[in-house]
Amino acid sequence: MDKQAQALPAWASLGFGFCELGGVTWHPQPGNEKPRMFRAPASRALINRMGFNNPGAEQLAVTLAAWRKSGLWPAHPVGINLGKSKITPLAEAADDYAKSFQALRDCADFFVVNVSSPNTPNLRRLQDKEALDDILAALQEINQAAPPASPNSHSPPAAKPVLVKVAPDLEWNALDEILEVAALRKVAGLVATNTTIARPETADPKLKTVHMEGGGLSGAPLRLRSTEVVRHLHRQSNGGIPIIGVGGIFSSGDAWEKITAGASLVQVYTGFVYEGPGLIREIVTNLRQRLASEGLDRLEQAVGIDNRPARGD
Repeated sequence: MDKQAQALPAWASLGFGFCELGGVTWHPQPGNEKPRMFRAPASRALINRMGFNNPGAEQLAVTLAAWRKSGLWPAHPVGINLGKSKITPLAEAADDYAKSFQALRDCADFFVVNVSSPNTPNLRRLQDKEALDDILAALQEINQAAPPASPNSHSPPAAKPVLVKVAPDLEWNALDEILEVAALRKVAGLVATNTTIARPETADPKLKTVHMEGGGLSGAPLRLRSTEVVRHLHRQSNGGIPIIGVGGIFSSGDAWEKITAGASLVQVYTGFVYEGPGLIREIVTNLRQRLASEGLDRLEQAVGIDNRPARGD
């Protein structure tokens, strides 16, 4: 949502526990032609084809350095979503991501490799096993070779957590291949999911008109599918890789659904647009109450609880 890091201090002030900036690309780009964002209020959905409109990785690094100098840097973890520049051929994608990561590595706490946006031509092909492996290998080479934090430090460099964001439209076997690559390249987590190119069935003529717009759909119609993907990834990995659940979260109940399916963290976008800033307090307050009612002390005890066999099974 915050592609230029313009609102960085605001996210913590609103009550968020972490934020993810971007997506950012190596080359600055204006994004797709406007209009490129469409509301579907009747189904509580958005369709966007933003096209990674951003100032480029080097300029974002300058902006983030200014925020740090200002003393307004948030206390919570700050992540950066990395995308591929539109002008970069797919064959050179690994180098494109690597340049962005190199420029921004010391500017944030974690990074998300976005190979699942439908709004850059052919980007989703980078979710294929070999292509994704090339990208992650390039990033982790930089990650492990970073210098120690201070001149007097003799400890090995601290690698930044690198996560991968997946599409909701992938087949189960494709998701399993991503899990294989994630394990091989020591990926710190997965983000499930990005927007979908699918459209829900509707008889509403206004909704049909909005659904005809190109781009990725987010919001309430995506909720169940994104939860299914979270559950599949958690089960297939035996809970071995952290998952950030995102897609159709409009309430604490929606957040609870993602967490019990296997998400360790949740993100909001469309729900935040429709529900407003009060959504964060509602989710946090009611999740605490839900934990108490379930007899749980910590949120992590609820992660993937729906995937565990019942007693006696």
